[in-house]
Amino acid sequence: MLTGIMVIQGENKVEYILIWMLSSLLNVVMQELLIRGYLYQLFKKNYNAIISGFLTTILFTAMHGGAFEAGIIPVLNIITMSIFVILLLEYTGTLLAPIIVHFVWNTIGCIILGGVSLASDYPNLLNSIFKGNILLSGGIYKIEGSIIVLVINILLIVTFFLLNKNKNSKN
Repeated sequence: MLTGIMVIQGENKVEYILIWMLSSLLNVVMQELLIRGYLYQLFKKNYNAIISGFLTTILFTAMHGGAFEAGIIPVLNIITMSIFVILLLEYTGTLLAPIIVHFVWNTIGCIILGGVSLASDYPNLLNSIFKGNILLSGGIYKIEGSIIVLVINILLIVTFFLLNKNKNSKN
């Protein structure tokens, strides 16, 4: 919003917004329980964290198949989000952290701002327009297609990689 790429043009009346937020939470909890709560831990136990991260990132990305229709940047945004939350999980040692991050992304990004596509039937409280350079604005894919998200995800990956490295060197 500070750069003028995102402009809020109005609001929508969203009936049962708390139900929609609950729906977002349940969606996230199920994804995180399956991908990072079960499969990541299973693969990590049988192989190692790198193979586990690779396999579950492939599965997480496949679960967000719409990104493939949108192009390489949205796919990279899903991949880097997955890597970031794996590193967050490793750092915090709790699945609650990835659930919170994923929920905030989906709920604020979609239900509040209308800048993330969860499904065609999810409402959005604000009418947000993303304009300007397509790499920055994401074009018709909004923040999901923005290189800004990719850069932020990469910065978060580097940060949590270093935090994990520091944490592991102390142990």
